[in-house]
Amino acid sequence: MAHQRFEATDPVSSDFRKEVGAAITRFLDDKQSETSAIGAELGRLHQLAVEFTAGGKRFRPAFCYWGHVAVAGVPDPDEWLLTASASLDVLHVSALVHDDVMDASDTRRGVPAAHRQFEAWHAQSGGRGESGAFGRAGAILLGDLLLVWSGEMFAHADLPPATRDRASRLLEAMRAEVTCGQFLDIVSQTRLLSTGDPLDPERLREELDRVYRVVDYKSARYSVRHPLQIGAALGGADEVTLARLADYGSLVGRAFQFRDDLLGVFGDEAVTGKPAGDDLREGKRTVLVAHALAKAPRARAEQLDAMLGDPDLDSAAIDTAREIIVEAGADVAVEQEISDSVDRALTALEGADLTSEGRVALQLLGSTVTERQR
Repeated sequence: MAHQRFEATDPVSSDFRKEVGAAITRFLDDKQSETSAIGAELGRLHQLAVEFTAGGKRFRPAFCYWGHVAVAGVPDPDEWLLTASASLDVLHVSALVHDDVMDASDTRRGVPAAHRQFEAWHAQSGGRGESGAFGRAGAILLGDLLLVWSGEMFAHADLPPATRDRASRLLEAMRAEVTCGQFLDIVSQTRLLSTGDPLDPERLREELDRVYRVVDYKSARYSVRHPLQIGAALGGADEVTLARLADYGSLVGRAFQFRDDLLGVFGDEAVTGKPAGDDLREGKRTVLVAHALAKAPRARAEQLDAMLGDPDLDSAAIDTAREIIVEAGADVAVEQEISDSVDRALTALEGADLTSEGRVALQLLGSTVTERQR
């Protein structure tokens, strides 16, 4: 029976991840005939779509699936819910591919980023023009195609007619808000709206406010709140329950991003699959960095500020940046924000009318995504 397929006590189990992957594989297998009909040239595009949608933590599908279970139990059969949930990971990979182009990242999940693979293909084939430009163009189009396919996968998941439109509107908001949040992020990284002393206390407060908005729209709503609400809406959740889940989702989503910020500076490359310190090389204006700049002595803050966005930072410079962050107590401050956010999220769940199975799953998911080491 469907309710026995996954256990709430292990909401993102290997079995769950396997089934999400299988749903994506079935969808992409169907798409291969369409791309092949257009031309053999599309083979590399489809190949990378398969490669980058394989694996992953599957957190967004998990929040969607268990969001439905929390308000309506497990549908029988539940294939349509798995397909709808899995489509959110296709959307996520589209964003990752674009992120890697914007950040000029070399790797993703331990392998060369999509634009680097397209670049290498161009160079090895002796293509005309600049290989880097071809790589970036190919990756942008791969991300665009995955975005289109994610919407198609969701729309064709045999969703319940009574709840489909409401869930689709939440998905539309998810796509729009993450794009707007990404733009806020590049504005923050480039200090496009900044003038005068970058370490002036008032400027730092403004910067911190923008960073929190980036966290909300680029990560918290996109990673947890909207996937959770989409699943709940598909289950027919009322407005009060959706609001409770929104509170929980935003808080867990914030903590999720804060953990990412810490891992981006202090994480083990062998575990995270990303070079240690890449967030510093990319100049990411994270809450961790904002706290460090605000709390560090002026000379140390200037030293850290000068490092941000330098693609040539070596391991010694990364170690110095870490020292400044730790000396300022920024890492401790962010850990406290993670703990406080999770506590408040669990409190928000207490007042929600949820199934016991769904409540257990969401409580455990909140811990899983905020305590991870990758």
